[in-house]
Amino acid sequence: MEFNSNKSIYLQICDNICERILSGDLKPDARIPSVREYGADIGVNPNTVMRSYEKLTGEGIIYNRRGIGYFIAPDAKDVVLSTLRKEFIENEVPQIVKRMNLLGIRPEDVF
Repeated sequence: MEFNSNKSIYLQICDNICERILSGDLKPDARIPSVREYGADIGVNPNTVMRSYEKLTGEGIIYNRRGIGYFIAPDAKDVVLSTLRKEFIENEVPQIVKRMNLLGIRPEDVF
């Protein structure tokens, strides 16, 4: 995994896991690597991975089965889609609309 210096590593780990869920690479109830395993695989401190797993757990994307490990939540794909759509509409669409207005581009020119 290659990291971008413009965003926290733990958030990039979360993004990577969410992308893998959306692509179907990670299926509902599939076990994901332990904190230590994943940290070693991608070359980051286990504490960073733990922070990512805690965030994803709090969002209902993964869950912990004590003594067994972390798993993808049954409705993880729906949660990720909902979250990303909301972020897109709130953060990116206004910028796109503003840019379109500045350039004189109408919606019908695009669609």
